[in-house]
Amino acid sequence: MKKTQTIFQDGTHKWVAIVRDPERPDSLIDTNEYLVANGVQGLILDPGGAEIFPAVFSALAAEFDPSAVVGLFASHQDPDIISSLAMWLEFNPKMHCYTSWLWESFIPHFGGTSDTFVPIPDEGMEIGLNGLTLTAVPAHYLHSSGNFHLYDRQARMYFSGDVGAALLPPEEAGLFVEDFDRHIKHAEGFHRRWMGSNEAKRRWCERVAQMEIDMLCPQHGAIYQGADVQRFINWFDELQVGILRG
Repeated sequence: MKKTQTIFQDGTHKWVAIVRDPERPDSLIDTNEYLVANGVQGLILDPGGAEIFPAVFSALAAEFDPSAVVGLFASHQDPDIISSLAMWLEFNPKMHCYTSWLWESFIPHFGGTSDTFVPIPDEGMEIGLNGLTLTAVPAHYLHSSGNFHLYDRQARMYFSGDVGAALLPPEEAGLFVEDFDRHIKHAEGFHRRWMGSNEAKRRWCERVAQMEIDMLCPQHGAIYQGADVQRFINWFDELQVGILRG
């Protein structure tokens, strides 16, 4: 079963990380799911693949009432992001899924109807959660051509999807980056291959460098916090991406 850890809380406004399933088959990439809750409503960020739905749901239920989850945020269309959609909708058919307009006819192959999806325009949009305003931030071509991150200005939390991801060895299972220089070695190959555009990367770095971010939370690997957030942005800005190495 996955573990949960509250990584931000201010009253009933909180972020919960759902991470590190020791029973996960080796054939599946490890993923982080996040719950953003504000009072009696919750939003799950990149809820994960169908294969891990039981582990994610069980971990969530120990921390938050699943019936209070009103929506899913899918950064892009990959199966490890959103192939569990049909299972979430079986639990709550009225749940909405926020994702790029580009995937409105692709993600329904995992489930849902036209009423399920809230298309996000290329420039992004604001998403309300029980009075809290969240911002869908464009991150196109990092790595998907229709890709968004989610920023919580009030909490200073930034969900970065695949940006910042690291493929960590089993012995480095901590939730937070502890040694940036050691950690980033596990991120370099992923970013060189998965991120497809140096221009898009530079634009993203310029945008997020202006934001107030206490934690940068990727979908794979460990969370960057404090000074490591800007360290990552600077490192990513200098990295050449979209490279196939033999």
